[in-house]
Amino acid sequence: MLRYVVRRLVQMVGVMLLLSLLLFVWLRSLPGGPASAICGDRCNPAKLAQIKKTLGLDDPVIVQYLNFLKRAVTGDFGVSTGVQPGRSSMEIFVERLPATIELGVLAMIIAVAAGIPLGYLAARRRGGILDGLTLTSSLLGVAIPVFFTAFVLKYFFAVDWHLFPISGRQGDIEATRVTNFFVLDGLLTREWDAAWDALRHLILPAVTLATIPFSFVFRITRAAVLDVLDEDYVRTAEAKGLSSKVITRRHVLRNAMLPVVTIIGLQMGALLGGAILTETVFGFPGLGDALARAFTGRDYSMLQLLILMAAATYVVVNLLVDITYAYIDPRVRTR
Repeated sequence: MLRYVVRRLVQMVGVMLLLSLLLFVWLRSLPGGPASAICGDRCNPAKLAQIKKTLGLDDPVIVQYLNFLKRAVTGDFGVSTGVQPGRSSMEIFVERLPATIELGVLAMIIAVAAGIPLGYLAARRRGGILDGLTLTSSLLGVAIPVFFTAFVLKYFFAVDWHLFPISGRQGDIEATRVTNFFVLDGLLTREWDAAWDALRHLILPAVTLATIPFSFVFRITRAAVLDVLDEDYVRTAEAKGLSSKVITRRHVLRNAMLPVVTIIGLQMGALLGGAILTETVFGFPGLGDALARAFTGRDYSMLQLLILMAAATYVVVNLLVDITYAYIDPRVRTR
């Protein structure tokens, strides 16, 4: 198991280096470039040349890339020019990261808590009313754009019925900050009103963000359970007279969870993409909102930080998925 983990860690480092190279080349191929974004609209050639010299953009490309790697390793991605001008990009990232983690974790909890049980029940009742309804719901979750779902939920539940807040992360409440995870802070400090208010602000964005991962988790669970139910060892267990709970836990779900674990990991990595639209619609101050503002304002320092961190999230999540997969199925370790 240890050799397998070490091998995957080495592969992860290689992937991150390749991703950093692609990001470096892509950002410097965009119109204007970082120097023009920092210089602004009323920029003269002398000032632009000075900024390029200060940033090292006159150096050979290989030197620029090595300097970029050196700064990235130390967490120095420069100063924001669009999201919050004048502030360190890393400070903005650290400040907004808890909001996106709270949103993403709650969205995935909703997707998994609904997708796996419904997928199992739909497979058990294949062709029935429940199977048809849940299949239709999963198709709608994939087909309907996230921003449309966000607007619909916001209109009915926030604007029309006033059940949830319209936007933001927390209302006008004096709350103690410990970890900057608002719900967790409220629980740690026993400020129950602050924790409940933060949770209410999370619910609509989380349900919106959960629609796509729910669809994938449900469909993969249903397909995997159907495959397992047709296996000989399940029929043998039923012929032996084992209880349905034992068959479900030891034979069906354990074997059906292998592809489900993979899709959960991939969807965790993809949540940032959906969070861009979700956070924008709900005015939720997370990394998705920061990424949208960085694109709009040509904030190169924030773009390179957020894109690199999103790529790192994918790589790390895939590593954890591979390790979990290897733990569940020992055959994977020998491949």
